[in-house]
Amino acid sequence: MAETGTTDPTRMGAGRAIAVLTSGGDAQGMNAAVRATVRVGIYTGAKVYFVYEGYQGLVDGGDNIRPASWESVSMMLQLGGTVIGSARCQDFRTKEGRTKAACNLVKLGITNLCVIGGDGSLTGANQFRTEWSELLAELVKTGKITSSEAKSSSHLNIVGMVGSIDNDFCGTDMTIGTDSALHRIIEIVDAITTTAQSHQRTFILEVMGRHCGYLALVTALACGADWVFIPEMPPEDDWEDHLCRRLSAQRGRGSRLNIIIVAEGAIDRKGKPITCEDVKQLISKKLSFDTRTTILGHVQRGGTPSAFDRILTKDVTTAMAEGRFDDAVKLRGKSFENNWNTYKMLAHVRPPDTKSNINIAVLNVGAPCAGMNAAVRSTVRVGLLQGHQMLAVHDGFYGLAHGMIEPIGWSGVAGWTGKGGSMLGTKRSLPHEFMEEISLSITKFNIHAIIIIGGFEAFVGGLQMVQAREKYEEMCVPLVVVPATVSNNVPGSDFSIGTDTALNTITMTCDRIKQSAAGTKRRVFIVETMGGYCGYLATMAGLASGADAAYIYEEHFNIHDLEMNVEHLVEKMKTTVKRGLILRNENSNSNYTTDFIFNLYSEEGKGVFDCRKNVLGHMQQGGTPSPFDRNFATKMGIKSVLWLTDKLKECYRHGRIFANSPDTACVLGMRRRALVFQPLEELKEHTDFEHRIPKIQWWLKLRPILKILAKYKISLDTTEKTTMEHVIKKRGLVQ
Repeated sequence: MAETGTTDPTRMGAGRAIAVLTSGGDAQGMNAAVRATVRVGIYTGAKVYFVYEGYQGLVDGGDNIRPASWESVSMMLQLGGTVIGSARCQDFRTKEGRTKAACNLVKLGITNLCVIGGDGSLTGANQFRTEWSELLAELVKTGKITSSEAKSSSHLNIVGMVGSIDNDFCGTDMTIGTDSALHRIIEIVDAITTTAQSHQRTFILEVMGRHCGYLALVTALACGADWVFIPEMPPEDDWEDHLCRRLSAQRGRGSRLNIIIVAEGAIDRKGKPITCEDVKQLISKKLSFDTRTTILGHVQRGGTPSAFDRILTKDVTTAMAEGRFDDAVKLRGKSFENNWNTYKMLAHVRPPDTKSNINIAVLNVGAPCAGMNAAVRSTVRVGLLQGHQMLAVHDGFYGLAHGMIEPIGWSGVAGWTGKGGSMLGTKRSLPHEFMEEISLSITKFNIHAIIIIGGFEAFVGGLQMVQAREKYEEMCVPLVVVPATVSNNVPGSDFSIGTDTALNTITMTCDRIKQSAAGTKRRVFIVETMGGYCGYLATMAGLASGADAAYIYEEHFNIHDLEMNVEHLVEKMKTTVKRGLILRNENSNSNYTTDFIFNLYSEEGKGVFDCRKNVLGHMQQGGTPSPFDRNFATKMGIKSVLWLTDKLKECYRHGRIFANSPDTACVLGMRRRALVFQPLEELKEHTDFEHRIPKIQWWLKLRPILKILAKYKISLDTTEKTTMEHVIKKRGLVQ
């Protein structure tokens, strides 16, 4: 990770002071936000202060407002909660309290405030900013500050970062802490699922969300729950009978497990609470099912049990109070509404009796990854809901060529959402090896459309099938490629299914590696990640785990850069940081291998630090899919089938399907917060086939942030959004 230049960074913050505080309930990720604020603030030349114990510390002042240093935020990334503390503050709710807080800031020359908290915390920050001039005037009048001090502090700039596990803040798709809370919930749901299947039980789980059903809704999507209760959309008046019919139907089809998710604030249409115990009594009495309840409580926070739900926006609260539940769902935002509609679609008891006489084949191609099965499940079920017959193709293009194809029904994909790997089986074989056989299989099984779920091989294979249309008329069927690979290297999509799970695995492993050296000073770890020639995993894991360098193919480095990086780390080890982390993408350089870099750092660091080496290997592909990957895959599968259904209508001519235009063979990808279909032929021009990566990759713009946080002096391009907020917003679309 070389410096981009020798010029000093812009000193836009020189002479200024920034204070950072965390307020309200704790949320995982707050410490990472504090760390980034401190280090980037110092990078700009500003003086940065910690405000301990939230707004209470701001009011009390004194030792509660202390200078922060680069070293003071080391080893914070992996910690839950907030290390600078948080407190409910009644004093700040009063004019007198806010006046004291203003005085404390003015005396320290602080005119920039970063607040990390929920809706109530940010509302308080906005009120503070609005009153600032009035507060200064009062302080001058009472002699607490001078006119000169008031003039130099005439403007207060505030930046708010939303930290709330409930994801209940309007104006942002994903709040800090939500993804981590979902991870905790899904880990527990997966563990319960195993037990429930062994004993043929019904489990009812209560998750947080007194007024906001986001966690409950996304959990229901991620685990394929039979029913979900959320406060924004109470069930119809006859919900008891409907619920029992659905559970009975599931058991009748051989299901050994029923899962019901209840948000703690769930209500019926009359506003009466619906509790886990109510649902348990109903099922036990009417169906005699073995039913258990689990209330997850504050384990979802992963921190101290000190928080309650955020104050919600008035529009949502008013809509719910007036019984306008459809409006309440819409006011939560497009992401929430999409989640609700997706859940309703997949929660059908059985597919309709009407048939479309359309056969859609689905196959997995390339290396397996977490989330593939969730994509297949939603593809199959939505296809059945459209009246199509769904065909499962085993072992990728090889299976398509050799007739390894069979119908797959509703119950055939039950329980697939949380399973890792590929239940269909997958191979790296490409269709050009047996195009003749594939054309015969398409005819034999009367396949009208194809969904290819996989990585770069899926993209190349789909392109080869399109190019074969000139020779084989059987290939003239609509097809869609759904990106699914840990490498995140499929052209046409900013994210691929499976990448989030792999990134979590790498980050968790790096955290454990660093913690293993907690009692050992001055140790550097060299970690090799997967990704082929794509450096996405190494870069993002570097940001998430606080790496000192991340070597990737896309950013050329030479021996001079390596030498400079080693010297940089040696200096840090001598003065400040006592542990180091170096990431290397597996194909970043054919000569500067992981062994070479390990040996280089070991030799040059003699007497200062010692080195350890870890090659993570295929563990990055395995494991159960993350909540993000489950829901992303579910929505990608649904979108694919609905698009194909429309294309099939367009391509139906004279009693047969004939698709030969470029727009009938597409990649479904996420582009700037939207799921879009892009013709394979067009994406061909934007692809580096030799290195199996897109020619333009959005995440490369995040590389300067990685370097800044590792204390390199570089210039930061601020012409475009290059912050983690950009990533969070992208992810928010599919949560």
